[in-house]
Amino acid sequence: MKLIVVTAPTFFVEEDKIITALFEEGLDILHLRKPETPAMYSERLLTLIPKKYHKRIITHEHFYLQEEFSLMGIHLNTRNPKEPHDYSGHISCTCHSLDEVQNKKHFYDYLFLSPIYNCITKSGVTSGFTAEELRQAGKSKIIDSKVMALGGITPDNILEIKDYGFGGAVVMGDLWNKFNACTDRDYLEVIHHFKKLKKMAD
Repeated sequence: MKLIVVTAPTFFVEEDKIITALFEEGLDILHLRKPETPAMYSERLLTLIPKKYHKRIITHEHFYLQEEFSLMGIHLNTRNPKEPHDYSGHISCTCHSLDEVQNKKHFYDYLFLSPIYNCITKSGVTSGFTAEELRQAGKSKIIDSKVMALGGITPDNILEIKDYGFGGAVVMGDLWNKFNACTDRDYLEVIHHFKKLKKMAD
């Protein structure tokens, strides 16, 4: 099962070093998600990440970055629902229901299904599915290798995600909560936590 990391929504000083270290530890795909931020900050971050990892990065904003930095692809969501008219590369998108997954699966390289569990980063965003619904969706192949689970993924439930038949687990809050940019002197806890998740996902 793939392990996908979504960036923290804001930029911070050690970010490029942490992202590079995650790739070195076997991160499959990074989603660069920085809502409402100027493109120049994303450009700067990308220039600090070794070029060899750019082909494993997908951007949620400023789609021209995909071509400029030879990124893996782009991701569509409610803020950016349409790909550029002349774009023909890798596209993923976020879905919030099993019906949406069924309708969209054939048009995209993969989909995020969210929120599987109660969201860690947004209070009040609770799980949209019962365990039984997810189990059934796995049996009927609605959930398969093209569907990635997003929302509240932690070491406590990642094996369950695997069991449901998801192609990947998408981690955000659970990982970035392990690093406080203001007080932490190193980011070893983030890397240690990632390795634990990666081992469970493999």
